[in-house]
Amino acid sequence: MRYYLKNRIGRFSNHPISPSPHLPTQMFNLTKMNVFCAFILIGILLLVARFVKQQVKLLQDLYIPESIIAGTLALFLGREVLGAGVAPDSYLAGGLFPETVNNIWQQTPGVFINIVFAALFLGQTIPKPREIWRKTAPQLAFSYCLAWGQYVVGILLTMLVLVSFFHLAPVAGTLIEIAFEGGHGTAAGMADTLSKLNFPEGGDLGLGLATVGIISGMVIGTILANWGRSQGYLAIEGEKGFEVRGLEFKGEEEGKVLLIDPLSLNFGLTGLAVAIAWLMLQGFAELEALTWGRIGLELVAAIPLFPFALMGGIIVQLFLSRFGWENLVSRELQQRIAGVALDVVVVTAIASINLTLLGSNLAPFLLLSVTGILWNVFAFLYLAPRLLPNYWFPRGMADLGQSMGVTATGILLLRMVDPDNRSGAFESFAYKQLFFEPIMGGGLFTAIAPTLIYQFGLLTVLLLTVALFAFCLIFGMINYNRR
Repeated sequence: MRYYLKNRIGRFSNHPISPSPHLPTQMFNLTKMNVFCAFILIGILLLVARFVKQQVKLLQDLYIPESIIAGTLALFLGREVLGAGVAPDSYLAGGLFPETVNNIWQQTPGVFINIVFAALFLGQTIPKPREIWRKTAPQLAFSYCLAWGQYVVGILLTMLVLVSFFHLAPVAGTLIEIAFEGGHGTAAGMADTLSKLNFPEGGDLGLGLATVGIISGMVIGTILANWGRSQGYLAIEGEKGFEVRGLEFKGEEEGKVLLIDPLSLNFGLTGLAVAIAWLMLQGFAELEALTWGRIGLELVAAIPLFPFALMGGIIVQLFLSRFGWENLVSRELQQRIAGVALDVVVVTAIASINLTLLGSNLAPFLLLSVTGILWNVFAFLYLAPRLLPNYWFPRGMADLGQSMGVTATGILLLRMVDPDNRSGAFESFAYKQLFFEPIMGGGLFTAIAPTLIYQFGLLTVLLLTVALFAFCLIFGMINYNRR
């Protein structure tokens, strides 16, 4: 049994038991003290980043997260910048951090991203779809148009330019959606998948694009917010909209009864969600082995664990609700668990960027960045007014922020233009995630899209994404006219 589990976990988890294939085996020295020091350094870097942000007003004005600042500091103080700028025989040739720490950081994002997704819906009331469909349908149509459009423009750019002129792998067509819609966590989580599909530089390009997305999202979002204010799009009248909140936590009493700290209890529920996700992925692997895998079509081996972790969290939450145990889980503590995990993902992912690979693909990187930005801005200015029947500007700003960074960016831009939630956009945006996150921005299609391109080619996936984009656009316009 031990041998079976070891081999299965090593095959399907994002954190391989063996060293990364890109690292020499003799360099990988995994000891308890090395792991301890690697994570202590992450905490110290975050403290330094907090101090730097307090001293630099530009970083505050752009709302750059401390985790991105900490990861950038680690990158510049590591082997890629500081180490590359000194003599090869210098004491600092490898940067300030030991090689063992660098190796542990390189393996970390693929593990902690599972915790982030597992905690996404834990502690939230899962409403019935009929109750929220009417309110979220326009928002959902616009969100999917943004996401499917990122695939369309990315695949077209890859077919016409990147493959022919820069000899990039065809799966580069998925990078805009992975990085812009998914953010740093998804880009880091997909790095192993892209490497398995003969695109090892994809992880670094994705992380670079995610950085461009979140910075440009804040800068462009601020510019658009000021423009919208001058055009009168922010003059919202009416009663204050509803606030979406998680369940009230009463876990302290339950924790005492169970003789377990509430934080430990919630972390255990997060771990249970990840375990369910692993079992689901294992089941798909066995199904593949019995069906389409017999004809040589292998998909599951390249699918990461984290989209299943999201579904695992939903299953745990529904189970707790079914038996009246909702108060055992705290939305606030789940957000803290996910927040710590996401900080770890972002810091270690940015710190592990291979600048040599990024520099050798500078032209494709710039083309992907410009294409992604132009598409998102066009969709906001042209599609949002035609798909969102009321308060299109604040509702569109939320999705624009999410499509260029992370969900938190969308909420931040929404608060810029509608701080009192008088449009009710926050409610629609929050509930929309139930239908959107399991599919896009790190969901199931994000996970399988590179494999689909690898197996069936760019043209097939282009036709599929164009059809899905057209469907969402037509549905959104019909829904708009009915409203």
